[in-house]
Amino acid sequence: MHYQDNPTTRNQSASSAPPETGRDIQFQGNGGLALSATRFGDPKSPQVLLLHGGGQTRHAWTHTATVLAKAGYCATIIDARGHGQSQWCPKGDYSATALVSDLRAIIQSLPSSPYIVGASMGGLTAMLALGEEASLNCRGLVLVDVAPKLERNGVRRIIEFMRRHRDGFDSLEQVRDAVAAYNPGRKAPANSQGLRKNLREDVNGRLHWHWDPAFLDHAEIPETDESMFGGARLNRAARHLSMPILLIRGYHSDVLSETGAQELLALVPQAQYRVIEQAGHMVAGDRNSIFTGAVMDFLQSIDPPIQQIRSTERRVKT
Repeated sequence: MHYQDNPTTRNQSASSAPPETGRDIQFQGNGGLALSATRFGDPKSPQVLLLHGGGQTRHAWTHTATVLAKAGYCATIIDARGHGQSQWCPKGDYSATALVSDLRAIIQSLPSSPYIVGASMGGLTAMLALGEEASLNCRGLVLVDVAPKLERNGVRRIIEFMRRHRDGFDSLEQVRDAVAAYNPGRKAPANSQGLRKNLREDVNGRLHWHWDPAFLDHAEIPETDESMFGGARLNRAARHLSMPILLIRGYHSDVLSETGAQELLALVPQAQYRVIEQAGHMVAGDRNSIFTGAVMDFLQSIDPPIQQIRSTERRVKT
């Protein structure tokens, strides 16, 4: 195994902990880079990896992971390199190739082939890893508002937002206002304290997004194939995806258009497609319950509902 329990939780019993209680673990990415994660559910259950988008942290997936764990899956949310509590790369390498190498190491460390749910950067990383390396097994892939063809203006808006606050914030209220300005359609949280898990505090008390600023050296608008995730490379990878796939798009997304979605569906004939109303690019954050339900339906269309199987097994035994 290439993951280890966090020392603060090592003595807890995974089998006795309720599914909604996450257990912090750590993976080793490419070059031994420490990648922080939280695992929900029994490690012996079917594995689901949830990969966040650029500039986010694993906490974007907490609700979905909790629901999956209650349904009998082992759901693991992971901070990408340089994000959240994962180690910053000493060399500042946040290229697509580095992210793919990390995902390869994670998949190879698991006790069984996983399902993967990837949003934005996480989805592109999974697309490349699984499309370029046939030896990596995956039971099913959920791509969240991402495809080889992305809308430049939408990607530009994300990158400009990330670059706009490199000096940090004085208060949580400033953070809340910045998020509201970027996504005015989403209701602002009643309590700003929930934003803290996505922030780090420097020695002067200023708040910064919880990712390495060097990440922005790789985050480029996809004008050419030399950008972080080149379109030609993604197209080649997509053609080789053979596992069951669900593409989820936010109806109001300015990053993945209907045209971009249809191009992916043409490349991957077996893919299913779901559009979430009243959601933009941040689908899971905008309409979390509906999004989680769509993911659950997809997983259970591949394998029968886990709880139903266990119920049947109990009846047979009695």
